[in-house]
Amino acid sequence: MSFFPSQSVKAILGPTNTGKTYYAIERMLAHPTGMIGLPLRLLAREVYTRVVERVGEQAVALVTGEERIVSAKPRYWVATVEAMPMDIHVDCVAVDEIQTAIDFDRGHVFTDRILKARGLQETLLLGSATMAGVVRKLVPQAEIIDRPRFSQLTYAGSKKLSRQPARSAIVAFSARQVYAIAELIRRERGGAAVVMGALSPRTRNAQVELYQNGDVDFLVATDAIGMGLNLDIHHVAFADDTKFDGHQSRPLTPSELGQIAGRAGRHRHNGTFGVTGGTEGFDEELVVALETHDFEPVKVVQWRNSNLNFGSIEGLRHSLELAPQDRTLTRVPIATDQQALEFLARNEAGALARGHDAVKLLWECCQIPDYQGISPAAHGEIVTRIYSDLRRIGAVKADWIAEQVRFCDNAEGDIDTLSNRIKQIRTWTFVANRKNWLEDPTYWREKTRDIEDRLSDALHERLTQRFVDRRTSVLLRHLKDKRMVSPEITERGEVRLEGHLIGTLEGFRFTLARNDGEMDAKGLRGAADSVVAPEIHHRAERLAGSPNEEFVLATDGRLRWRGEIVAELAEGDSLYRPRIIMLADETLTGPDLEKVQDRLSLWLRHHINTVLEQVMALEAPADLEGTARGLAYQLFEHIGLLPRNAVADEVKGLDQDVRGKLRKLGIKFGAYHIYLPLSLKPAPRELALILYALKHGGVRQPGVTDIPHIVLSGRTSFVVDPEVDTRLYEIAGFKVAGSRAVRVDILERLADIIRPLIALDASRPYAGDLPAGAAEGNGFRVTVEMTSLLGCSGDDFASILSSLGYRVRRTPKAPAPVVPAEASEESEALEQSLEAAPASVEPVDEAAAASETVGESAVSEGVVPDAAPAEAAATEPAEPEFDEVWFPGGRRHNDNNHRGRQPRRGEGDAEGQQGRRNDRPRHNGKGPRRGDGEERTHGGKPGHGKGRPDKADRGERHDRRPPREERKPVFDPDSPFAALAALRGKSE
Repeated sequence: MSFFPSQSVKAILGPTNTGKTYYAIERMLAHPTGMIGLPLRLLAREVYTRVVERVGEQAVALVTGEERIVSAKPRYWVATVEAMPMDIHVDCVAVDEIQTAIDFDRGHVFTDRILKARGLQETLLLGSATMAGVVRKLVPQAEIIDRPRFSQLTYAGSKKLSRQPARSAIVAFSARQVYAIAELIRRERGGAAVVMGALSPRTRNAQVELYQNGDVDFLVATDAIGMGLNLDIHHVAFADDTKFDGHQSRPLTPSELGQIAGRAGRHRHNGTFGVTGGTEGFDEELVVALETHDFEPVKVVQWRNSNLNFGSIEGLRHSLELAPQDRTLTRVPIATDQQALEFLARNEAGALARGHDAVKLLWECCQIPDYQGISPAAHGEIVTRIYSDLRRIGAVKADWIAEQVRFCDNAEGDIDTLSNRIKQIRTWTFVANRKNWLEDPTYWREKTRDIEDRLSDALHERLTQRFVDRRTSVLLRHLKDKRMVSPEITERGEVRLEGHLIGTLEGFRFTLARNDGEMDAKGLRGAADSVVAPEIHHRAERLAGSPNEEFVLATDGRLRWRGEIVAELAEGDSLYRPRIIMLADETLTGPDLEKVQDRLSLWLRHHINTVLEQVMALEAPADLEGTARGLAYQLFEHIGLLPRNAVADEVKGLDQDVRGKLRKLGIKFGAYHIYLPLSLKPAPRELALILYALKHGGVRQPGVTDIPHIVLSGRTSFVVDPEVDTRLYEIAGFKVAGSRAVRVDILERLADIIRPLIALDASRPYAGDLPAGAAEGNGFRVTVEMTSLLGCSGDDFASILSSLGYRVRRTPKAPAPVVPAEASEESEALEQSLEAAPASVEPVDEAAAASETVGESAVSEGVVPDAAPAEAAATEPAEPEFDEVWFPGGRRHNDNNHRGRQPRRGEGDAEGQQGRRNDRPRHNGKGPRRGDGEERTHGGKPGHGKGRPDKADRGERHDRRPPREERKPVFDPDSPFAALAALRGKSE
């Protein structure tokens, strides 16, 4: 199509019922060839049928997104505006409903047709009078022709649904409202047809036929009837005056209301319009505008560049993002096809798009409509698969599309199920109607069309069935009725109306009771919401005035009011300021919603500031400066608990005065942690877990709801769950040590027990009895007090000590001496064996002789090799026991190393007990540091400098140490080891 002189363009503008579409069809048929673009597939079908009746089927072609009927040589083309073949030259071109150019989703296509769609002889632009100014600016050569309405339109005020006149259309803007109103009218007035944009064209035609044939006198519809459907409607009643336009819920503009109201009155028959179902009446100014069809002119229309660069994906994207030069045009928001392009450009499809033809094909694939309304990513996956097949094998794989189509080929189910299947099959109908996309396009066109027709017929049957029960009757009878009986709400939250269970109400969420019949639950929702709306209002008032004690924050992050869930927490701008998300139905709106949100926000701030009072005080303490202030803020950031090794340098630099100030704020300097003891109580830790989880993985992650129960149980340690983030245990007040988590304050108490033990050497003289657990060489043995404190022993307790940096020295204990009794056959046999053994016993290394393995083998192999089984069992010694002595990590532990050695200063400091963990550098081996305020000791005595012996002392001890080869183990004279040693001595 090309541009032609100004006299060839005519803009036929005016309100509804002016005969614009009829005029365009007549003008098109007056030319040898022509094309008309229509806003709806349904309307295109209607016009196609009328034109076929006039000129015959062979002369007419129908092209829509999901349908393509093209004869050998068509003269007239009927198409949806998006599907108009712009490369065909015809004598007359008409574009209907050009005011759709303001639509965010489709507007740019209509704008493009206004600018570029031209006929060789005549071009007709049809639409509302509000488009006159835009047409003058964009097409200055166009002749504007105003057409008056054939009939008058008057306002009839407000009437109840049950009192609407016959041949009325009740208009709502959601499937839920449409179903509820249709059921009410069917019960009280005999039935209603349903027309919605979500229905397939075949279903809509069948429903319209019910109305046109007089089978029903009422039509319940969305604004789908506002686009050119020619129906015998006498009255239009608005049950709502707001709609969701795909982006937001908003009031309808006067122009939109006029487009719908104008469907009342056909040709010379006058029509009326009004409101119903509780919708407020129109004000006088709006009524005058609707009756006179005088609306604000359109000033700006949507635009997107159509001269696309297919040289590369980047070129295509750049050309799509060009801004318009005319101020009458505004660039359209990113549409579905652009979203698909962005998705494909980032995956494997983008790598296949090389060259003009490949990029052009990519763009054609991106223009597959998202009929299902799924997410951009899910729709992008479908487009990616189609494009990849087209590029790699030249056609969409038959087995894949067969699987998709087979899933839709099922006419069973309720209204929603069938509607969703129709949406899905429309996608594959669209694909089947693309040129050269399938190996057998004719088969798939027939197949998808047949499935869509059968689904549409089944949906039509569901819509016309009787499925209203007594409960529904009660709801619909009370729909928007000011005199209706208030619902009864039981203690369990059951909502009953005149004895019928309507649903349950929890907090501000209403759940409709399940229906065993075939009734669509969504059809009841609108009426049920109107029943519970007063109770929702009363609850909002009560919550706004509730005391703090009635609110609870649970471990799942949900806020409960009087035991009912009303909101949940989500990540906020800061750790201590989470967002509140209301869990409420649409019934809770306006001032009521604001009251509830304000009250919950106020309570949450009070709850955090109260439970974490000590922590919150550390954010900006007034009397701290420098390092101390930074340390306090780090504790604030870590919710009152900070590993000491993370701030070791800062702590070293604090003098006693500063530490005193920090202690006044409740801060304790432990061996392993700097913390606030009061913040370790269950309530602060539970809140800390919730706040931390909101920022790191969410409250649904493992451990968030389980750990608080462990804290409340009072357990001092427990086995960690490998699926739980270890940081959650630390936030809860536990340190992960080995395979267990140990409560922080308990770990500090353990350090207090160990500290004095490693500060003394049991091998040196000590006044009085040695404390339990004391050992030579500044080590310690595990005591019952330690294991009782942590609630574990054995390997579990050993793993804790190891993780803290302690190392164990295990030496075999000498067996208990055997008290000789009377000489027995066994002892004689043993004596004989020992006397006979020297020739068969080999010398054993002295160090190995003292070890567990060599000791056991020596006894088992060299002591009683020839004894009978019974005698061997009787004389076999018990399994050796080991003496375990623990030392701070980084030291060498043996008798000679510690014998006579003075402990170094600081070996009793608790922090050194951390030792070296797998993920930390090795400690310097000087022993753990003390906690704050601990007195330095040396052998149980205070002071003594650093506790390091002078060189002479060290040299003397070194001289006294016997050479390794001269050291000999000492055994009990009555033990088998002594006998073995004696044999070895004889052999030498």
